[in-house]
Amino acid sequence: MDGIHDMGGMDGFGPIPIEQDEPVFHAPWEGRMWALNAALGALGHWNIDAGRYALEQMNPALYLNSSYYLRWLYRTEDILVAHEMVSREEIETPPGQRQVEKQAEPLSHAEIVARARAAKSARSDVDVTAGFKAGDLVRARNIHPTGHTRLPRYVRGRTGLIEKDYGVFVFPDTRAVFAGDKPQHLYSVSFTAQELWGEEAAAKDKVYLDIWDDYLELGG
Repeated sequence: MDGIHDMGGMDGFGPIPIEQDEPVFHAPWEGRMWALNAALGALGHWNIDAGRYALEQMNPALYLNSSYYLRWLYRTEDILVAHEMVSREEIETPPGQRQVEKQAEPLSHAEIVARARAAKSARSDVDVTAGFKAGDLVRARNIHPTGHTRLPRYVRGRTGLIEKDYGVFVFPDTRAVFAGDKPQHLYSVSFTAQELWGEEAAAKDKVYLDIWDDYLELGG
């Protein structure tokens, strides 16, 4: 999806603050949000791509004005409502006034860890013909999808070099909307900084991106 979340290559947001000895979480609720995300993910009702797609549908102003874990909180509320696990009314009702009905026993910590470790890899065993090979000059397609995509805007229409074929992996664009795995080859593709940002960029700098077959075409 083309949205404010696709911030790669954008400027104007000011300096990035660097904290010395930065804690893992800045407040206890952030840790609880991380744990809640892990516990819900272990249920298997959605995948990581669907979770990312839910984040991308946030109101742009809300997205920019929210911290990292606050975005997780809003995303989790939206995806729980979408999967009919809670209602919006339940979320907006103060905790002391909610009529809570337990639907099932919660997973134990050991179960959550075990399911996370046993989660299916994004790598696929399906035999799919590679569209490209190491050394090929390619161009990132200039696409503007309305759904989820892992192809950043700043690289679209730019020419790069296939450095390595990682093998076959599931395709995040279709997985995000539960439209199947659509397995295809995933490549490491290098782009020079000057190709991306013009002649004023450093001549020796490069950016390496992991890019699927569907995002590429032969270039030169």
